[in-house]
Amino acid sequence: MKFPALSFPAIRLPAPPKLPPALRPGFTRAEWIFSIKAFAAAMLAVFLASWAGQPRPFWALMTAYIVAHPMAGAVRSKGVFRVVGTLVGGMAAVLLVPSLANAPELLSLALALWVAGCLVMSLRDRTPRAYAFMLAGYTVALIGFPAVDTPLTIFDTAVARLEEIGLGVLSATLVHSLVLPKSLAGSVLGLLDRTLGDTRAWLTDIAARRDGGPDRRRVAGDISQLRVLSTHIPFDTSHLRWTADAVHAMQDHVAALTPLLAGVEDRLRALEAHGGVPDDVRALLDRLGPWLTLPADQAQAQWPALRAQLDALTGAHARGRLADAPWARLLRVALAQRLGELLDGWLHCVHLRADIDRGLSGAPMPARPAPAPDGPRLHLDMGMALWSGAAALIAILVCCAFWILTGWPMGAAAAMMAAIFCCFFASMDDPVPAINGFLAWTLWSMPFGALYVLVLLPLVQDMWTLMAVCAPVFLVLGAFIGRPATVGAALPFLFGVMGTLAMHDTAQADLTSYLNSMSGQLAGIFVAARVTRLMRSVGADWSARRIQRATWRELDDLARLPRPAGRGQAYLLRMIDRIALLAPRVAQSGGSVPGVPTDDALRDLRIGADLVALQGVRSRLPTLAQRPLPPLLSAIGDWLRARIDGRPGALDAPPASLLARLDAALEGLIEAYASSGDLPPEAHPAAGALMGLRRNLFPDAPVPALPARTVDNDKEDRP
Repeated sequence: MKFPALSFPAIRLPAPPKLPPALRPGFTRAEWIFSIKAFAAAMLAVFLASWAGQPRPFWALMTAYIVAHPMAGAVRSKGVFRVVGTLVGGMAAVLLVPSLANAPELLSLALALWVAGCLVMSLRDRTPRAYAFMLAGYTVALIGFPAVDTPLTIFDTAVARLEEIGLGVLSATLVHSLVLPKSLAGSVLGLLDRTLGDTRAWLTDIAARRDGGPDRRRVAGDISQLRVLSTHIPFDTSHLRWTADAVHAMQDHVAALTPLLAGVEDRLRALEAHGGVPDDVRALLDRLGPWLTLPADQAQAQWPALRAQLDALTGAHARGRLADAPWARLLRVALAQRLGELLDGWLHCVHLRADIDRGLSGAPMPARPAPAPDGPRLHLDMGMALWSGAAALIAILVCCAFWILTGWPMGAAAAMMAAIFCCFFASMDDPVPAINGFLAWTLWSMPFGALYVLVLLPLVQDMWTLMAVCAPVFLVLGAFIGRPATVGAALPFLFGVMGTLAMHDTAQADLTSYLNSMSGQLAGIFVAARVTRLMRSVGADWSARRIQRATWRELDDLARLPRPAGRGQAYLLRMIDRIALLAPRVAQSGGSVPGVPTDDALRDLRIGADLVALQGVRSRLPTLAQRPLPPLLSAIGDWLRARIDGRPGALDAPPASLLARLDAALEGLIEAYASSGDLPPEAHPAAGALMGLRRNLFPDAPVPALPARTVDNDKEDRP
């Protein structure tokens, strides 16, 4: 008797992302060293956890891989942040779960609100310190949701998780710090020297009157990347950790050079358009090229002569030749003002770089007190942070609602994974592709996970057989994790395998439990992706416009309200960070974004520097501050407010009335000092700022008819 043929629908796994060329075998020595150290730390962690009688030793193994990093300093800092975050999250779980165990709806809401709140706090800090806030958030989910049915054991569970994670961190720290430790010095100093080299090349091009040179936006990107990387410096294994203050100070000084470089370049362009660059200015520029290449001590020795030559640009001889040309006189003052600040800042950078070299050799670091910027140095988007927290809140509550209504045993796993994945990728514009990629690689790891938990682990008798069983897969995947181009694929694959190993700790190593556990994890990832798609995903062009509006809002504040010097410096640092954030988003959007000026990425930075300078001189120049300056600053604020609101025509050129205000302020500045024959040194910053605003806002405007009374030749010639 023949049975009819049965047909079943084909079960297809999601196609993994296309393997990049970097996935081909052929690992470097550094990648193998990283993989071997990560594997050794993981095996040490699971051995210590088993020896200490921990209930879930494979959590320690996973922690050792989570904090693994090619740089020893990064491993130590991530370990500290992870322990702190786990401790805070464990305490929150101990407080919340027992008190709300009889009200699952309220408990779900409380845990979800905690995760969302911690996520918001982590997004407010774009440095690696944010890891502690993130861990404090989803640790509550990892500890709290599985303990809902047994709330009386929550304290023991929290202590065990903290101990297991602590053992994983300890093992990773010991191995990566003692076995061929790789210092952050190469990466930090490489970025620092490249930024300094690009700045020198930019300044050299200005002195030689050449266009092109290094990408101006790359300087901003390197400064932001260096600021994030330098968070790990105090944890480094080399003498670099003693140079943290000097590195941070140098970051701020190099960042402050950027608007000055752009300003000097613009002033020289204006002089060329207005009769050419004078001979004495050319002579000074010709001297700058060799001076820029000198070491710190030689540059300091030649600085007085260079400073005297710079002061001569606005001296009596220069005034005599430009007595009847106020516009040229203002251009000269503006150039000398910005160039003096630029060269002084460069000299500070050279000295700080020499101090860093001395610190690396073990010499004591000299004390260089500097005013700290008042405010965050990196761009923060509180609105998107709150929206990301809301998306995490909704995703967790969706999983909890399904769990409560259906009584599904794996609901806790779904809620945990929703919390983790909403946190992991919240800093991206559109986290969904990354979440989907993680989901795909997790699915492809399931056959390996099943092989381990169902076949290989039951055969393990001791640590040596465990190492032999894990080594083939773990070492190869660890080498891929050590390769930046493949970490996004190898990490979820390895985590998918390691996550199943934890089932062996709970004596649930059977096919049914394995499938149930994986279904809960995959459901949580899926819910996180769908909720994020509906609530949180934005395009690169949308993010670019939002970043640009944040810049205009800060410029509006700078124009309307006086700010201390520290606040102004913090704005300039944030603006440089925004330039670094805008560049890849504009490129991703095809090279242009409506509403985001891309012809001159540094223009807003220069405008901010000029506004900071004008606010700084208001107390020193009462005549200017009481008459033409307030209407000018108010008009600039109104124009920026129109841009923020998206009013018709606001994105075009500034209104002609603003040009009239600028010219009135310049005329008022000249008239205020007509009787003295020249602008005194205390008025030079105001002149430079006003000229800078006019050049930035109206670069093609004709030369205004200013009163030719800047200098009184007869008065100058009298004894």
